[in-house]
Amino acid sequence: MAGHSKFKNIMYRKGAQDRKRAQLFAKLGKEIMVAAKMGGNGDPDTNSRLRLAIQTAKAQSMPKDNIERAITKGLGGGEGTDYEEIRYEGYGPGGVAVIVDVLTDNRNRSAADIRSIFNKSGGNLGETGAVSFMFDRVGQVVLKASAGDADTVFEAALEAGAQDVVSSESGHEIVCEIGDLNEVSKALETRFGEPEESKMIWKPQTLIFVEGDTAESLFKLLDNLDDNDDVQNVYANYDVSDETMASLSD
Repeated sequence: MAGHSKFKNIMYRKGAQDRKRAQLFAKLGKEIMVAAKMGGNGDPDTNSRLRLAIQTAKAQSMPKDNIERAITKGLGGGEGTDYEEIRYEGYGPGGVAVIVDVLTDNRNRSAADIRSIFNKSGGNLGETGAVSFMFDRVGQVVLKASAGDADTVFEAALEAGAQDVVSSESGHEIVCEIGDLNEVSKALETRFGEPEESKMIWKPQTLIFVEGDTAESLFKLLDNLDDNDDVQNVYANYDVSDETMASLSD
């Protein structure tokens, strides 16, 4: 019986990972499709949003066929390509500010879903502008830790026009002005290879420390938001200890 249970657990985890992967590819495909449609062409050399979207998709091992289908669908227009970009803002447990970027073909459905997720997780959905003043809209390029040592990446990033670099065991996070993102990304790709991520983000100006039950409730809110098919990105101004993070990952 124990062996059977273990097998079921392994299969469940694999199924969950497969679903997550499929969901991730769907979200990446949606961004590629919208980038191609809004840019009016499928050439990443002249369509900077498309270039960044493809770069992120490749870093997540999205198959080339999926990427090309998304571009073709975006350029073709028609049913299934009309998405609206909406930003939702609110507060999570512990007074943590949360920004949710959505790409949706049904504004009413998304609004109801996002509000429900906030309410069920002890949060409150606010009006547009409720928390975004606590964040800066910037460009971010993420490189693998193996791309180079901290000093080398720092010097190359500043030379490329970046504002700041944070290096750790998990990688290098390079921040720049939104208008410089494409050029900074290109320069770093030439020097270090394809980045893991290149996109515009909401960077918190200050962080709120959370722990215990508050941290658990907050992570449940963030996970539930991320699991919603319309949600592209979630940002929050929280900080947790390594111990809390480890306990929540168990």
